[in-house]
Amino acid sequence: MLRTLDISRSALVAQRERMNVIAGNIANAQTTHNAKGEPEAFQRRYVEFFSESTHGNKNVESEVGFRVHVDQTSDPRLVHDPGHPDANPETGYVQYPSINAIDEMADMLLASRAYEANTTAIQMTRQMAEQTLRLLQ
Repeated sequence: MLRTLDISRSALVAQRERMNVIAGNIANAQTTHNAKGEPEAFQRRYVEFFSESTHGNKNVESEVGFRVHVDQTSDPRLVHDPGHPDANPETGYVQYPSINAIDEMADMLLASRAYEANTTAIQMTRQMAEQTLRLLQ
């Protein structure tokens, strides 16, 4: 039962990080410059999940792991706005991040549901452990 709690705990941590990354994407959906102040569209981040075996055997005692990646495959969205401070002086186009808020919100909903499912699994495991202890008394 403790192993089940460990797996659910690692999944909770992974889903929380996924929600944080999605929130960052939404917050930066209009960011047109980098940390140095140079014109550069924010690049969407995403979380990749994987199963991490603790004993070398992928079929036994695995935990949920994750990595945060930067999406470098999508091109920035170009908007013609010559008056914008980050506009290209030659073309007048501003590079905006290629982030769709609706897709991000759908991903956030999925992450939230997965988080809830793991919370429920932890609660059920705890109840089973309590019932087992009652039976042993």
